[in-house]
Amino acid sequence: MTENELREYIRMNYPKENEANEWKEFKNLKNDFNGKEKNDIISYVSGISNMDGGNLVIGVVDQTLEIVGTDTYNYDTDVAKLRIKDQCANVPTDGLTIDEYITDDTQKTVWVIHIPKHLPRLPVYAHSKAFQRIGSSLIDITKGRMDAILFEPVPNDTDWTAEILPQATIDSLDPEAIKKAREGYKRYKPKNAELCDQWDDVTFLNKAHITIDGKITRAALILLGKEENEWMINPCVCKVRWCLKTLDNGNKDYEIYSMPLILAVDELASNVRNTKVRFLRPGSMQPDMPRRYDDFTLREPLCNCIAHQLWTAGARIEVVEFEDDRLIFQNYGPFIPTSVMQVVMNDSPSSYYLNPFLVEAMRNVDLIDTEGGGIRHLFKLQRERMFPMPEYDINDGKVKLTITGHVVNKAYADLLIERPELTLEEVMYLDCIAKRHPERLTSAQLQKLVDKDLIVRNGEEWFVIGETPPINPSTNPSTNPSTNPSTNPPTNPPTNTVISERVKRLLNLMDNSEYSLSQLMNLVNLKDRRSFTLNYLNPALENNVIVMTHPEQKNHRDQRYRKV
Repeated sequence: MTENELREYIRMNYPKENEANEWKEFKNLKNDFNGKEKNDIISYVSGISNMDGGNLVIGVVDQTLEIVGTDTYNYDTDVAKLRIKDQCANVPTDGLTIDEYITDDTQKTVWVIHIPKHLPRLPVYAHSKAFQRIGSSLIDITKGRMDAILFEPVPNDTDWTAEILPQATIDSLDPEAIKKAREGYKRYKPKNAELCDQWDDVTFLNKAHITIDGKITRAALILLGKEENEWMINPCVCKVRWCLKTLDNGNKDYEIYSMPLILAVDELASNVRNTKVRFLRPGSMQPDMPRRYDDFTLREPLCNCIAHQLWTAGARIEVVEFEDDRLIFQNYGPFIPTSVMQVVMNDSPSSYYLNPFLVEAMRNVDLIDTEGGGIRHLFKLQRERMFPMPEYDINDGKVKLTITGHVVNKAYADLLIERPELTLEEVMYLDCIAKRHPERLTSAQLQKLVDKDLIVRNGEEWFVIGETPPINPSTNPSTNPSTNPSTNPPTNPPTNTVISERVKRLLNLMDNSEYSLSQLMNLVNLKDRRSFTLNYLNPALENNVIVMTHPEQKNHRDQRYRKV
């Protein structure tokens, strides 16, 4: 095909650079095949394979798709495949192919390398490192992505929790635990409640998918087994450790729970110091006094830890209670969806589970929700209490969830009360600002909060509307004489400055006159001086869109303000 036809073919088949497609010039494979890391063929093979696989187009200009061709040096496509296999540890050979195109009119060579997805639990390495793609960028693999690969559930792979324990019998299970499981089954499947009462234990356990043809599975022992039979799953550990700590991390109390875990969930939940917390709503004289934790908040995270624990790691599930402050739940194993935001926003469950048989059994006895709503409900419950959003830390092959049991940022809590129309997504963004983590948000997400009058900027820091930001002398005109307009003309605001809708409204109402503070307040119909100063005047001064006539003395009796 001609050069123009080849360019059109590439545009049709690989139209956009993303995690799956990359265009590179790579004019000479002598240096570009195995050269500088993150800028050679083997680095991109690692990065693309460690996602879902894709294509690397060589010999074209990025964005324009101009055909420049590549000098293949002494490689043909078969030699190149062998070299990739040799230089990229763990890369699959099935699906690794290279298409070569030579234009009829200009004799330019273009390669399209088709890169397969990594094998289950085997990241692909180049230069002794693993890479990944984020959009069209190539970066060192993140801990979260590495964990997702290392702990990836394998379809049709052996499920440890489904394996039969030949030495176990129905007598290895705790009668009280079986009774508890029946109650949960009838809640989950009320249509079968009457039948459930007629089934004997063997029939019930088969119907609930806890046993297989009357044989005891590891899942059955974990949920319903007698404590003295834990030896049957050695060297694995089936324990949950609860620890009570002071705020300065001192140990006050602890307890270790063993099988049957279906009973341990309630026992541990009842041990948590779930005291009442008091706070006043704006304009109310009567304090609200909710419990620190909803019953769902105590049980759902623990049940998730049990369902998703990597039991073969030989580690305990940990629950740490910091007195009158927060709860931490931790289990070993990956967070399969890899993104908490994805689960909460889309209310979407994972397609795969680390322990599918155990998960199914727990679902059937009403211990967990596999439809994705459980995690979202945790966030909604925290919002209803005006408490901080749950915090997930997914690193080092562990999932750690922190749930705070009190109001931390009163301005944040007040906004949740005053603005019930806020979406859960917006509350999650606002939570990042309340926790002093604006770096978690994109500029578009920040702007969304600004446009809704939810946050304000003070110098380099962001604050929830209603907070009292600390005075920064370097940005406060009253303490920085260099901002005197008589000696230094005011500069225009930086192009990347985010100006709130409130400030924009004030600027639109001002003409070129000089205004007193009370006159400015009248423009926006406000009587609360503190609120006006915090939400209108200070942000305008900091962004240099309004200046003072006497910047050297903020409280000057003749102080006036004018628009820049």
